[in-house]
Amino acid sequence: MQITKTRSATTLLAAAGLALLLAGCSPDVEHRGYMPKPGAFDQISNGMSKMEVEGIMGTPSTTASVQYKGDSFYYITQITTSKAFLTSETDRTVIAIRFNEDGKVKSYAQYGLQDGRVIDINTNSTPVYGEDTSIISALLRTSKGTRTAPMLQGKF
Repeated sequence: MQITKTRSATTLLAAAGLALLLAGCSPDVEHRGYMPKPGAFDQISNGMSKMEVEGIMGTPSTTASVQYKGDSFYYITQITTSKAFLTSETDRTVIAIRFNEDGKVKSYAQYGLQDGRVIDINTNSTPVYGEDTSIISALLRTSKGTRTAPMLQGKF
């Protein structure tokens, strides 16, 4: 009788632990930025005013003006999936609407992740004396009778 209760409690605890473990591994999907209304992009046409576009699409995520040749509205949506501590971008959509000098729609397009390109970020950095050494290696270097850093001008 006592063994049966212990075995049931152990099985119940193992099942609860397994359920918690599986719940921790379920993906977490996050939507960020502009949330488009269904069919809103299809309503945009050339010649519409900025106010008409804002009435259909809403306020843009960001805007840009280029050399007084017209403005641009950008509606940006990003969807990410997180699983445990790993996050990956599942989808990104950018709707770009360009206006002419009169404030009328000149062109519009919708871009996704497949339209983007990877840009190599410059990771070069200026080396700084002492940045790559530890205090122990600095002490050992000065104990051998080597000259101190040029910045210290031999004061130590």
